[in-house]
Amino acid sequence: MSDKETGTPDLSAIRSKKGFIIDMDGVIYHTNVLLPGTREFLEWLKQEHKQFLFLTNSSEKSPLELRHKLLRMGIDVEEGHFYTSALATAAFLSQQSPGCSAYAIGAPGLVNALHDAGITFNDINPDYVVVGETTAYNYEMIVKATQLVNKGARLIATNSDVTGPSENGIIPACRALVAPIEMATGVEAYYIGKPNPLMMRTGLKILGVHSGETAMIGDRMDTDIVAGVETGLETVLVLTGVSTRETVRHFAYRPRFILEGIGDIVPET
Repeated sequence: MSDKETGTPDLSAIRSKKGFIIDMDGVIYHTNVLLPGTREFLEWLKQEHKQFLFLTNSSEKSPLELRHKLLRMGIDVEEGHFYTSALATAAFLSQQSPGCSAYAIGAPGLVNALHDAGITFNDINPDYVVVGETTAYNYEMIVKATQLVNKGARLIATNSDVTGPSENGIIPACRALVAPIEMATGVEAYYIGKPNPLMMRTGLKILGVHSGETAMIGDRMDTDIVAGVETGLETVLVLTGVSTRETVRHFAYRPRFILEGIGDIVPET
């Protein structure tokens, strides 16, 4: 493992990669504020003709909405460069059970992804109960989901993040919303997003680059870095999000590099 504690790292192993899979919140921005170095990094990717994909566990927004979010920050990235856990969940369900139905708890990014994949909403006898991040979460939803799972619906969650960042600090994320349903039913959800290899393999397929020629850049050891390690990608942890140098020591695996921010990847001119 290399990081700035051991001197200036040799980043040639990262800079030489053909493809980059990049997390979003905590890596290129904080909620609605662009992080230092993001603009320079994206310009470098384009100048060097690198393939890149923003792979996010957030299920709240569609790729189009994420594109417009970056546009408001002054960054222009085409819609095809985004892939979300909502899209991964919809793809998984449509492959596993074409024409299935679901009771969905989530934001429009999830609901629309399910609809576009031909998965119909059903609060009576659905094949699946699907849970993603949402601010519209209440006790009645927990009761309904519990009843449906107890009747035989399979429990799916878009991602396993317990917490996530917000403008007011750390807030509950998907796994925290699923937990009451799991506890009430005794059924553990199947989590689709990072570090699930399903999402990583799809990301690599979209990227069109072999895993050995790809780097994973993220801010979380428990999703981004472990996903990269288990998929055979070079890994970079940036310290602009959730994980810190101290928390890294608690994990059995390590990133190849630890950097202060994503801008450190750009060579000095």
